Amino acid sequence: MNSIQKVSRRSFFEGIFSTGALILGAQVLPESLLAGDVDNATWHPSVYLGINPDGTVIALTHRSEMGTGIRTALPMVLADELEADWKHVRIEQGIGDKKYGDQNTDGSCSIRDFYTAFREAGASARLMLERAAAAKWNVPAAECKAQLHQVVHKSGKKLGYGELAALAAKQAVPQKAELKLKTPAEFRYIGKDVAITDMDAILTGKAVFGMDARVPGMVFASVQRSPVYGGTLVSFDDTEAKKVKGVSGTATIERFKAPHNFQALGGVAVIADSTWAAMQGRKKLQVKWDSGTHAGFDSAAYKDELLATARQPQKVMRAVGNVDAEFAKGGKTLDASYYVPLLSHAPMEPPVAVADFKNGKVTVWTCTQNPQAVQDTVAGAVGIKPEDVTCNVTLLGGGFGRKSKPDYAAEAAILSKQLGKPVKVVWSREDDIQHDFYHSTGGMYLKAAVGANGKPTAWLQRSVFPSIGSTFDDTAQYAMDLEMGLGWIDLPFDIANHQAENGPAKHHVRIGWMRSVANIYHAFAIHSFVDELAAAAGRDRVEYLLDLIGPGRKIDIKTTPPYWNHNQPQEKYPVDTARLRRVIEVAAEKSGWANKKPSKNRALGIAAHRSFLTYVATVVEIEIDDQGRLTIPEMHFAVDAGQIIHPERARAQMEGSGVFGTSIAMMGEITAKNGAIEQSNFNNYPVARMPEAPRQVHVHLIPSNELPAGIGEPGVPPVAPAITNAIFAATGKRIRELPVRKTKLV
Repeated sequence: MNSIQKVSRRSFFEGIFSTGALILGAQVLPESLLAGDVDNATWHPSVYLGINPDGTVIALTHRSEMGTGIRTALPMVLADELEADWKHVRIEQGIGDKKYGDQNTDGSCSIRDFYTAFREAGASARLMLERAAAAKWNVPAAECKAQLHQVVHKSGKKLGYGELAALAAKQAVPQKAELKLKTPAEFRYIGKDVAITDMDAILTGKAVFGMDARVPGMVFASVQRSPVYGGTLVSFDDTEAKKVKGVSGTATIERFKAPHNFQALGGVAVIADSTWAAMQGRKKLQVKWDSGTHAGFDSAAYKDELLATARQPQKVMRAVGNVDAEFAKGGKTLDASYYVPLLSHAPMEPPVAVADFKNGKVTVWTCTQNPQAVQDTVAGAVGIKPEDVTCNVTLLGGGFGRKSKPDYAAEAAILSKQLGKPVKVVWSREDDIQHDFYHSTGGMYLKAAVGANGKPTAWLQRSVFPSIGSTFDDTAQYAMDLEMGLGWIDLPFDIANHQAENGPAKHHVRIGWMRSVANIYHAFAIHSFVDELAAAAGRDRVEYLLDLIGPGRKIDIKTTPPYWNHNQPQEKYPVDTARLRRVIEVAAEKSGWANKKPSKNRALGIAAHRSFLTYVATVVEIEIDDQGRLTIPEMHFAVDAGQIIHPERARAQMEGSGVFGTSIAMMGEITAKNGAIEQSNFNNYPVARMPEAPRQVHVHLIPSNELPAGIGEPGVPPVAPAITNAIFAATGKRIRELPVRKTKLV
């Protein structure tokens, strides 16, 4: 079957494209949606692309924009293969709909998963334009070539894309074998810096984020939820709340039913004519809760429980050689335990949604990473079909994984159905931090038997953490396959005997994925332990790390169940140690590693990690003053992400990863007492600001013709171990528990 097919507008895009449109669907779509409907009015050569008779190219993007630039990068791919003039490209945001294929903007996979389909769609459109021009001129198609929004004949004759749209609509869709994709040397936009399409609107305040969404006649709601996860409402008194100016009443939301998935937590909503009034009225509520089974959750005791479990034999997830036999030989061994606390996403824009329930259907406006999850979750919340939920996607003021979990949209829909009018639910910062889908805490134990040169002959690692799987299965205690595939069972070291294990842990809060997911605690443990082994051996950290990785090779990860390689075959995206070695070498060279020897309270640290099919090495330079204040003068990232589509955004993502990773390493910690989260705002859940953030971030993108991989997340995992390794080099203090702020540095 051809990868590009004609699609019926009537069943597919009515209301988006004009009457009489020809639409072609890429093969990423369900085949059930593909159907012929050819006409000659306006040419729309793919699900993602259209050309109007005035020459305007309409690029329909189906992914969410939260600063990554994906609303620009994917249309860049189309425009490049189409040989379109970027000035004549208009980008439209697609609503939530399964017709677009996967819309979940998570996992740093948008370019990886859609790059080829977008290129083929653009190339198909270009070839159809060239053939249309050839037919009009009655010349061989080989004599016609698309050049910057025109088709040019070798004689010099030219026709604009708008002039050819209707004629191109009559052309047969090219077969894949007929397509001639551009070579890298021919790229006009791919690999070049292009201003993101939303830049001017963001800078001038015209951009519409979730917080900006408004609907005529809407009311505002602020929801009081149980301070303990799973708590049940016993009673409430809203007498004083109703006295607040602007408050019109209250409504209740039923507690979720296990497993929680993305359901609303439940609680009491204060309804008002403004967000401020709703929040002020909420402060006057008198609410009684039954805290339920998680009332005894204490994060300090839970940490001890995780670490104790990690010190005992657990379920083997991958075994190479025989670590037990090697340890039984005696000799020198080293071991250590590591801990990373619960973390909150804390995006700058807290969760917010507007919902309008009317005539058995719901329309939602929200900042979401996953509009199809909004459809499913809202439908379940109000008892309708997912196809009866329309999700309009706004820009996102940060996401980091939190906004792919649309409990806040469910709250708005439930309240709209009750009240019979549109409702806007706005989460406060306190709501956001105290009721998050938290990034999991993790306890890790590592042990190595070392030879004469300090290189391990056996390596054992155990990881224990409450799983994301508990979101979908309330009884889940062991890691999901994907969590084990996030920097744990894919050890890239040249060690004959190594074993990875996973132990059970019960969840006491909602656990969700956050930027780089389980790689955060896995990378911290593994690359901190590598530094400890290098220190024990008295060897240079870079030289030791390269020796530990060994020669460049492709590792075949064999496990049962099969290794989760971001759902990609290993032959397509192998674990390639040559690429890992290369980023280490580049980071060391660019940072001046060889010439910057540690001195009192100033040193470099390094870590390197493969995640989201991308290889990143990070070198951090730290300085500690006499009062113990740590600053980061420089941070270097060396990145091999395969083919880079949008270098400016790739650099920006690494720069952001530096700040995000610094926040995690230095200050990020969510704690609980008696089941309730103790943090509430940036005063006690701080993020790195200008004095704490790296002063200079240098990003070194390694040119590559490999397939595109992830960019948004893989810069985060190496940052924390690079910082703590630098602290050890400068002070001799070994930090095995995050955040760093809990350790006195001088």
